[in-house]
Amino acid sequence: MKSTLLGLFITMLSALDVQAAPQVSYRIQDVDGIKIFYREAGNPANPTIVLLHGFPSSSHMYRDLIPALMGKFHVIAPDYPGSGYSEVPDGVPFTPTFDGLADVMTRFVEKKGLTKFALYVQDFGGPVGFRMAASHPEWISALVIQNANAYKEGLSSQVASDIKQLSVGINPDTERAMSQVLSPQGVQYMYKTGARNPERLNPDAWTHDEEGLQNDVNRKIQMNLLADYHSNVEQYPAWHDYFRKSQPPTLIVWGKNDPLFIEAGANAYLRDIKNAELHLLDSGHFALEEDSAEIAARITSFFAARPALVNVVK
Repeated sequence: MKSTLLGLFITMLSALDVQAAPQVSYRIQDVDGIKIFYREAGNPANPTIVLLHGFPSSSHMYRDLIPALMGKFHVIAPDYPGSGYSEVPDGVPFTPTFDGLADVMTRFVEKKGLTKFALYVQDFGGPVGFRMAASHPEWISALVIQNANAYKEGLSSQVASDIKQLSVGINPDTERAMSQVLSPQGVQYMYKTGARNPERLNPDAWTHDEEGLQNDVNRKIQMNLLADYHSNVEQYPAWHDYFRKSQPPTLIVWGKNDPLFIEAGANAYLRDIKNAELHLLDSGHFALEEDSAEIAARITSFFAARPALVNVVK
């Protein structure tokens, strides 16, 4: 009888712990008619980290990182127009370029009332986030860079060739090439190639992305972004200038087996950001799929070692 009551008591305590634990909220922010879906968790009094996702993913890629950070941080992870659950209704103006994405994300953080925050950027998140940081350096408390490229030497030879090929815009030839990238096989290639244990990757990740690409509006936006990727390479000097002048506290966590953005791209940041901290992971492009716990621990210790980041005035 006593053991039964004790078991019931422990179960009740566990339930209370779960109820008391921080929760993730799923919200919509209207940005000039565009419906931006985002995930938010943690106490707004804590340091804020805005998580900017990659291609062809969405805030879903941060599903494991957010719970690992939300006890010590205020975390916000939006979906871009054309990704995840965000929507661009018919008739609402949106320019499907990286400048366009950065403009929408800039208005998003303004709508959220954010004036000081760290940026976590992966893949497409780099071009979006670095545009924001270069335009508003006063907003950025720190950078966490994960397989987000800003240097020509970080582009694999295949990616460099693809960027040049697609820069002419959308035509029958480039559309065929883009369709291969956006196919289930193309999406899974980005997840599995370079992963140390591909058979342990959760297929929910690429299945979620593939489902989003079935939406004609989303697919068209992604094609336009691929065609516009050359604009990011053209922006590299401006971003390097921002890095050198602002010297943001920077943590680099990089899947060293990434077939798209190679290890040289991670090392290149050290030229311009003098006190950047670099950790190479035995993983691929989507390193969070294998190393979310290590990355969360790296972020937590990086901030803990820098009291100015923990006590940042918002």
